[in-house]
Amino acid sequence: MAERIVTSQEVELWSEDFGDPADPALLLVTGGNLTAMSWPVEFAERLAADGLHVIRYDHWGVGRSTGWDPAERPYGYLQLAADAVAVLDGWDVERAHFVGMSMGAVLCQLVALDHPQRMLSMSIMLGGALDVDFPGNIRRAVAGEPSADGLPLPQERFLKALAVMNEEVDGLEAELDRRVRRWKLFSGDEVPFDEAGFRRWEREAIDHSGSLTEPQVHYAVQPPPRERAPELRDVRVPTQVIQATEDPIAPPPHGRHLADLIPVAHLVEIKGMGHALPSSVHRPLAEAVLHHVHRHR
Repeated sequence: MAERIVTSQEVELWSEDFGDPADPALLLVTGGNLTAMSWPVEFAERLAADGLHVIRYDHWGVGRSTGWDPAERPYGYLQLAADAVAVLDGWDVERAHFVGMSMGAVLCQLVALDHPQRMLSMSIMLGGALDVDFPGNIRRAVAGEPSADGLPLPQERFLKALAVMNEEVDGLEAELDRRVRRWKLFSGDEVPFDEAGFRRWEREAIDHSGSLTEPQVHYAVQPPPRERAPELRDVRVPTQVIQATEDPIAPPPHGRHLADLIPVAHLVEIKGMGHALPSSVHRPLAEAVLHHVHRHR
């Protein structure tokens, strides 16, 4: 396992790898305002043990990656997607399998549109299609308004998690308590919740970033270009959409909607999984990813 700083568009992106660099590469693209630590090391090592060179990285402005105030210098999803490609360049990787969650699922769609030659395959989860107005849907859910596109709005459990995210606490242990309660709401009650695991992973994220304060920078970036969603019909990158059946942010049938937009995509459901990666879902999630990867090595 090695660390590497990659330069992209005037920023420095922190990254690290697992496994043998001679093996096919797999890039883990995490969600908004999350560090690379949101991909648990146990999960990354499970993928690497199956003959993959796994790379995870901090998005622009998060963790140990540098950035700036997007209110002063606009920055958006297209640049964040280009950062993912820059990470491949920094590791001398020509093509990789991509795995994206939450915001990372949208970034993978943009990479498939603009840089398909860099992708061997993609597995995308815990997020929606490029044409879904998630910020607007959150506002509609808070206001009790109906969905504008016929797809389910974020659920009450997500709104409760937002309230927990906005709590002010004092000290390391209180901050860890708050983060664990947030992940418990995201995860739901259908699969075992690994409280000790999340507490350890969040402690690693705090130590990694050197701050008790969670980043908020990605709330201010320019939104994804929803008008480009029709281009998804031309994507030929082998695509797997993973629908977490208990995801409170993008519940079913968001996964089916996304899979239907990409002609080569297929849908896989993980029963009981929410918008989180507790240890109880590592095995089925890794099996789904590895099955897709090995079909398209």
